[in-house]
Amino acid sequence: MLFRLLLSVLFLASAVTQAQKAPFTAEEMLKIKRISEPSVAPDGSAVVFTVGVVDVEKNSQVRNLWLVPLAGGAPRQITFDGRNTSARFSPDSKKIAWISTKGGSAQIWVMDAFGSGPKQITKLATEADGVIWSGDGKSLVFTSDVYPECNADDACNAAKLDVENKSKVKARAYTSLLYRHWTEWRGKRVKHLMAVPADGGAVKDLTPGFKYDVPPFSLSGGGNYAVSPDGKEVCYAADFDEDQATSTNWELYTVPIEGGEAKKISTSAGADASPLYSPDGKWIAWRMQVRSGYESDRWRLVVMERETGAVNVLTENIDRHVTGFTWHPDSRRIAFTVEDRGRQQAQMIPVTGGGTRALTQGPTHVDDIQFTGDGKTLVYTEVTGASPTEIYKASSSGGAAVPLTKLNDEFLAAHDLRKLEEFTVTGAEGAQVHSYLLKPPGFDASKKYPVLFLIHGGPQGAWGESFSYRWNQQVFASAGFVVVMPNPRGSTGYGSKFTDEINGDWGGRAYEDIMAVTDQVARLPYVDADRMAAAGGSYGGYMVNWILGHTDRFKALVSHAGVYDLYSMGGETEELWFSKWEFKGFPWENPEMYEKWSPSKNVTKFKTPTLVIHGELDFRVPYGQGLQLFTGLQAQKVPSKLLIFPDEGHWVLKPQNSLLWYSTFLDWVGEWTQKK
Repeated sequence: MLFRLLLSVLFLASAVTQAQKAPFTAEEMLKIKRISEPSVAPDGSAVVFTVGVVDVEKNSQVRNLWLVPLAGGAPRQITFDGRNTSARFSPDSKKIAWISTKGGSAQIWVMDAFGSGPKQITKLATEADGVIWSGDGKSLVFTSDVYPECNADDACNAAKLDVENKSKVKARAYTSLLYRHWTEWRGKRVKHLMAVPADGGAVKDLTPGFKYDVPPFSLSGGGNYAVSPDGKEVCYAADFDEDQATSTNWELYTVPIEGGEAKKISTSAGADASPLYSPDGKWIAWRMQVRSGYESDRWRLVVMERETGAVNVLTENIDRHVTGFTWHPDSRRIAFTVEDRGRQQAQMIPVTGGGTRALTQGPTHVDDIQFTGDGKTLVYTEVTGASPTEIYKASSSGGAAVPLTKLNDEFLAAHDLRKLEEFTVTGAEGAQVHSYLLKPPGFDASKKYPVLFLIHGGPQGAWGESFSYRWNQQVFASAGFVVVMPNPRGSTGYGSKFTDEINGDWGGRAYEDIMAVTDQVARLPYVDADRMAAAGGSYGGYMVNWILGHTDRFKALVSHAGVYDLYSMGGETEELWFSKWEFKGFPWENPEMYEKWSPSKNVTKFKTPTLVIHGELDFRVPYGQGLQLFTGLQAQKVPSKLLIFPDEGHWVLKPQNSLLWYSTFLDWVGEWTQKK
């Protein structure tokens, strides 16, 4: 009796605690401190990292550097003015280089390892970005967007910038494709790789006269150039194909840090990226794709012996993407991360190849892996579907992880965030389709809840143990929905065959997979099958548009940046390698496939109330796709709404725009899924 009484008291206390927690709304989500870009001091003394804090009133995100002792202790902020990012410890652990706007423009600064004595290193009219140290600590390598005819001549660049900024004529003229990309029109400047003495001095252009960006644009940011341990050589990724809009053939080149002729060291028909020298200088490792024109080809980890030029693919037998890697200080092993069934974990492999050893494990997403100089400690970031990024350390020989940062612990304790659940169903052709499910706060199994299906983009992408600020499942669940996140055909982390089966089959097996998940969810005892909605962005928006013409089982739909008319999309998008690969040629080369899978061909079947969202600066899926969809819905007298952001691209990033996005989204699905 006493035991039962004690349990009752504990249960009531827990219920009261849960009841007192604040709902996790979009407004609350913006209060989270966003950790990124950790850099470990080689001597193991500390980690420097970036923290982003949203300022809703100013409609921006303030970014500053923080420092935490590796031995443990409270993190502390070490920059306070301007936008501060990309911090890196020097090889001797005595200095930190970073990019700051504290002087009015983005430039390289250097301070001591404790955060004092800041000194501005560059004063370039074209600014600086992506700074890294040379292995000997004598030089800093970075990028700057310059006029090719000026290279590192700052006076020349400044003069041309002044003329361009003062000109009343803003017309653009082009003679080749990829004339605009993501959110920007191609200008007269290109990204060049530069070097400068670590204590300041003359800047040297390592890619003089190049008319293409070095390194090429990457959604994952930096990591596409490195300096040898002796500080004498730089390795970088570049794409010099004339037809930039259809090429994914990045190659790796090496060049002396003092300047000179570049030497190509890679031969793959696909992309070669993320070069990194071994600490002893004997090897270069990188990530490689083998299929030309396929941006979602499997990333493999390869190593090249510098003396002989012999290349060895270390992960050919691992049918998963290698998403990142780092060298062990002994130069005999490499740690790398792989995506697998919604998780991302770290493994270790010998430089000569062979079996792997797990370094991390669990239902989490691990990234940014680094070793201390003695190789004894592994430092990394970790995130889950219920918690944002924090920094951890663990013994590299095994053992429990220890958090180095807990910047959001107090915030998370005050809000009701729940862990993701998992389930698997049989989809098209008997394939096993893995999905995540999130129940709303205060969940009561005796009640019936509306359901919100989230369809991911890519299509070569996946839902997993991650914490997004753009499509946050916790915000949707807090609005009262059971949130379901299926990983249908095309999703990554389930093997190359599963991923590739979306190619040329956009509305086929993937649609069947999603419908199989929908069938399973509709049978759950706590689900109201008459109150289901679906939403998606990019390819997810395409699938919403496809659903519009093929089923009326959803009460409401949300199409964000969705592909609507494949034929016109093939002519107005910029990364032409994408549609050319997915649909086996340009629209005029394979019109039957474009017509077969185009949602626009089914407009007369549209019935479901649909919210259409698009950004005018979206050049990946141009906003004409959204306008065409809305026109079709309105012409068919389907209840619909159009939300256009003139200052956003493929993603809605500005804080106040984000709040409007969430409120409009939730108002729409809430209106059509409420009990009648």
